[in-house]
Amino acid sequence: MLGIAECGILTALTRGHRFGVISILAQSVPRHLRYIAAMGVGERLAADLPVGLGVLELADSRTTLTRMIETGCRLRDQHGADVLVMGCAGMARYRADLEEAVRIPVVEPTQAAVTMAIGQVRLGCGTKLAPQY
Repeated sequence: MLGIAECGILTALTRGHRFGVISILAQSVPRHLRYIAAMGVGERLAADLPVGLGVLELADSRTTLTRMIETGCRLRDQHGADVLVMGCAGMARYRADLEEAVRIPVVEPTQAAVTMAIGQVRLGCGTKLAPQY
């Protein structure tokens, strides 16, 4: 099974050494930290910072992108992130613009999950029984 959070983080680990997560709200951060700890990759986390916008504020794309860029720059400059993971699938439309602005790779987790699923199909994963030990 491929979860978007896990796929986003795993993809980030292939694109840089220390990843930062851009969350929507501070309430999302503890959930992300649990995923990261369960995956055993906490030592590679630079930080998880929220943009701090509510649902209504997220409707303003200019404000949202500006806040994401500010947060991405803080993750890069103050926390040492060399790759960013978007902490919400709803951020997907900002990926390219954010990456251009912060000048480090930005991983959108849904795209990462789809890419991994395609890779598994191409490798024939799931078409044969797992080895019995």
